[in-house]
Amino acid sequence: MGRIAVGDTIPDGTLSYADEAHQIVNVSLHSLAAGKQVILVGVPGAFTPGCSLKHVPGFIEKAEELKSKGISEIFVLSVNDPYVMKGWAKSYPENKHLKFFSDSSAAYIKSLGLELDVPDKGSGIRSERFALLLDDLKVKVANVETGGQLKVSTAEDMLKAL
Repeated sequence: MGRIAVGDTIPDGTLSYADEAHQIVNVSLHSLAAGKQVILVGVPGAFTPGCSLKHVPGFIEKAEELKSKGISEIFVLSVNDPYVMKGWAKSYPENKHLKFFSDSSAAYIKSLGLELDVPDKGSGIRSERFALLLDDLKVKVANVETGGQLKVSTAEDMLKAL
């Protein structure tokens, strides 16, 4: 399969998170998103400047507004381990709505065709920066950035699309 696109049904895949007891929990994306309007935000890395200072805070700030327009869930996905994602989520005490998930092997990101190889930055395979609007597993909006920019995948872009 090539890159995920508008009109596609998003493939199922396993995402992970670390619960309060520090146990790894694996969940199916389909079980989380079926029958709902969901935004899936992909970021190159937890704690990286663009992701931590701009991209994710924008979704935290606009979460109530997004939910008022019918969004059930906002998921943040990165190729980091579940413990890093848990630590990153805790770095946003004001967050009430975003859920952070790990795709530590990049298997799910690859199934979307959204992997990014950045060996020159010491990172290896990461996720492209993106925001997908899913409606009952169908891709309604696929905003994928190029060259590490933050121009089309912001919370404001998602609000405009709703």
